[in-house]
Amino acid sequence: MFLAPRHEEILQIAKEKGRVTVDGLAARFRVTPQTIRKDLNDLCDQRLLTRIHGGALLPSGIENMEYEARRELKAEEKSAIGRAAAELIPDKASLFINIGTTTEAVSDALLDHRELMVITNNINVANRMRVYPAFEVIIASGVVRGSDGGIVGEAAVDFIRQFKVDYAVIGVSAIDEEGALFDFDFREVKVAQAIIANARHVILVSDSSKFDRSAPVRIGHVSQMDTFITDRCPSVAFRAVCGEAGVRLVEACR
Repeated sequence: MFLAPRHEEILQIAKEKGRVTVDGLAARFRVTPQTIRKDLNDLCDQRLLTRIHGGALLPSGIENMEYEARRELKAEEKSAIGRAAAELIPDKASLFINIGTTTEAVSDALLDHRELMVITNNINVANRMRVYPAFEVIIASGVVRGSDGGIVGEAAVDFIRQFKVDYAVIGVSAIDEEGALFDFDFREVKVAQAIIANARHVILVSDSSKFDRSAPVRIGHVSQMDTFITDRCPSVAFRAVCGEAGVRLVEACR
């Protein structure tokens, strides 16, 4: 498909950030907002973007980004986050690990641990960790999403509620400055909420791009976390929310 150079650049920005705004693009390209609105409408007509008030999202910004593409985004930062999270989890611990490319980075960093009980609704995590005899890997029952290997639904929620573990490692799709946490699939959110409720120490792992994204379903609030690990926290307001709530903020790439 042929795209004009400006359209190609707009699409690339959307892929990197998850969304674009009319005002931001107008300033970047030094054109009028009306010109940008036409660009966005053209891209939306080709189903490359989805229009929202004041800008546009990737279609994946609503339906979630393709999993393999997300795995490549901020890969080094996710690895650093994974290592920082693994340092908090001792040998012989029990833990939940939920769906997400950053939580998968945590599972990679845990492979040198001993005698872990890992309960997960992420097929990728289970498949990666099952070959290590030092781990007991327990996988949730429920509906398997073909897009990412996540297990969701009421059966998964009921399964998670059987346990009370030492740690939970959870990821989210979007974070706002007030501390609210969001995801795309209400079924996945229900599982994440059950995980939060049944862990003694909850570790939220998320790279800084999640501050620039939006998602429609609310998981909860950062005040429900014990530790938040990110590459860097770009929001002064969010940093203050963590401080007020007593949430430990770890910036793995500072």
